[in-house]
Amino acid sequence: MKLLQIPSVALEQRIKQEIEENPALDIEEGDQQEEDVADEFEDDTAENDDFDEEEIYDSTEDEFDFDDYLDDDDVASYKLASNNSSADDDHYEMPFSSNQTFHEFLLQQLGFRKLDEKSQKIGEYIIGNLDDAGYLNRSLDALSDDLLFALNIKTNKKEILSVLDVIQDFDPPGVGARNLQECLLIQLRRLQYDEPDKDFKMAIMVVDRFFNEFTKKHYDKILKRAEITEDQLKDALTEILKLNPKPGNSMSDASRTSHYVMPDFIIFNNDGELELSLSSRNMPELHISRAYTEMLQAYSENKKDKSNKDALMFVKQKIDSAKWFIDAIKQRQNTLYLTMRAIMDYQYAYFLSGDDTQLRPMILKDIAEIVNLDISTISRVANSKYVQTPFGTYLLKSFFSESMQNDVGEEISTREIKKILNNCIDAENKSKPVTDEQLTAILKEKGYNIARRTVAKYREQLNIPVARLRKEL
Repeated sequence: MKLLQIPSVALEQRIKQEIEENPALDIEEGDQQEEDVADEFEDDTAENDDFDEEEIYDSTEDEFDFDDYLDDDDVASYKLASNNSSADDDHYEMPFSSNQTFHEFLLQQLGFRKLDEKSQKIGEYIIGNLDDAGYLNRSLDALSDDLLFALNIKTNKKEILSVLDVIQDFDPPGVGARNLQECLLIQLRRLQYDEPDKDFKMAIMVVDRFFNEFTKKHYDKILKRAEITEDQLKDALTEILKLNPKPGNSMSDASRTSHYVMPDFIIFNNDGELELSLSSRNMPELHISRAYTEMLQAYSENKKDKSNKDALMFVKQKIDSAKWFIDAIKQRQNTLYLTMRAIMDYQYAYFLSGDDTQLRPMILKDIAEIVNLDISTISRVANSKYVQTPFGTYLLKSFFSESMQNDVGEEISTREIKKILNNCIDAENKSKPVTDEQLTAILKEKGYNIARRTVAKYREQLNIPVARLRKEL
């Protein structure tokens, strides 16, 4: 079960760890013959459906058949590599550049300023307390206390604020702000300084005096209280929306912000016929170490020699552990293939077209009954595995959805309803976005009789804000 949860991108590292811990487990060297993993798994399904731990040799027994260790063709020939790569292929790792980190960039700018030693240390401490977005989320009083107890620097809010003003002049603009409003004002004032020929006064006024109304999109209140025209407000909003609400993110470490998804399965559309394969690139072929089988043979020939007993038991345990790991890997691959094959067959129309409206209602129980596995096993596969399709790479659990009935009694997927809901919102007039009540009426006209609270729930699951916050001038 633990191996089943590991995604393919982490499985290779798990195999390397096992090889380091167990010298009886080895990687096949030399030329590797290409095999079709999918076909192998289908052929072996019947004999591997039930993995019985009792089949593993009990190392506590003194008598054993040595042929069981040497003539196990299934172990010696087992191959983990799929037919989408060969030994001649060049495999490259993508290196991460060693650029400056966000905090190092700020410290460098601090070093360019002519500050006394005390202000320099205060500045370094402030920079160390900025979060990844570039905000200072601690109060000046808390910083003053920390500087006194941690660095024995006695200071006050006025001195800290003076150094903070220096940091807020650094790049990227907006860094060192204590909230979003201050962050936007810093950027707008910087723009006004850098581009004196352009007027940012209206945008500065909106953020400075009407920030609460701006965040809630109460534009009518801003127009009335500021006594400005709709065109003036529209121009101001255009400039505000160009700003970066998280300036620190523009220089975040690549290793933390870059996430690469390695698919566990690949689905090909071959002239209208779907083909499934496991993505096992760079997976080594595992087998029992020849040195250990020779050692086992040598020790077994002198079983009567008591001095060989401990060595014999050690070798047997390591070989048993290696055989178990190889069988467990094979069981994992077999379970993954059977589960994904069942999902692909169940959602065949969807994987052919990529149209969300073609998704059938599907729950874990449906697939569990098809492959004759426990629901918890299907859940482990669905929650941690990705499939690459002709129209994108997706997490398996995204294909599972509850069912509802339309007006004619047909079972439809809730994902289909969400797709229609999303399309309705995309097509709305942004100056008058549709409310949840209106969305409920639209869906009812299309044959989906859904309560307003359900529509609101689906909208929130799609990360779509309420109508008022979608409004544009």
